[in-house]
Amino acid sequence: MPPHDRPRSARAFAPGSIGNIVGAKVLGIFGDSVTTDHISPAGSIKPTSPAGIYLQEHDVAVADFNSYGARRGNHEVMMRGTFANVRIKNLMLGGKEGGMTLYKGQEMPIYDAAMRYVGDRTPTVVFGGEEPVPYSSRDWAAKGTQLLGVKAVIARSFERIHRSNLVGMGVMPLQFLGADSAQTLGIKGDELIDVLGLDDIHPQQELTLVIQRADGTRQEVKVKSRIDTPIEVDYYKHGGILPYVLRELIAKAGPAAVKAA
Repeated sequence: MPPHDRPRSARAFAPGSIGNIVGAKVLGIFGDSVTTDHISPAGSIKPTSPAGIYLQEHDVAVADFNSYGARRGNHEVMMRGTFANVRIKNLMLGGKEGGMTLYKGQEMPIYDAAMRYVGDRTPTVVFGGEEPVPYSSRDWAAKGTQLLGVKAVIARSFERIHRSNLVGMGVMPLQFLGADSAQTLGIKGDELIDVLGLDDIHPQQELTLVIQRADGTRQEVKVKSRIDTPIEVDYYKHGGILPYVLRELIAKAGPAAVKAA
């Protein structure tokens, strides 16, 4: 049955079309043994950080900042603290610590660059290494990644729960094959990245990662989708588990609920 001929309740549950990731910029390149503790907002909030500046703009005194943990219900604060750990090293900046990146050659906090890319309608990706710490499962590591506009995380390996959380937030986890890594492929951070093959998603499929370098050269490598199960395919198609569940509830409630919505 064509989509426009389906009952409205059925159409309310249908996901949007999934397209390839095209022309993505690199937000960060991280090494081995990075945990969700490094990615998640944690610790005290510095006055000069994006979160600290936001709080001051909303008339919160520095003495009242408290910690990210105390403000985990405020997504505006928490997303500004994602990838902002003082110990996280972005290899785009030679391993400089502190949650910084480059936007059009200018060094700035990852949050600030991410919001500029969102404003430009430019997708972003993050590269990671391997040897993630087992059971490192801070949920804000995936929430913050999604809120920053990141479309895919490409790494040598994933911690089990974090991989699942990324899919649940609608972020594509991609795993390098063989000996490939951001380092062996010579990724510096000034490339444009495409992920092709997303028009027909199925569990653990091979996709094509296209690396378009600043010098005009182009390289294609195969990566494996770490969307591991059929239900995760559904989550991803809906943009994450929350839209999936909400649409399912609306569809089950019937036409009256759909009309009210």
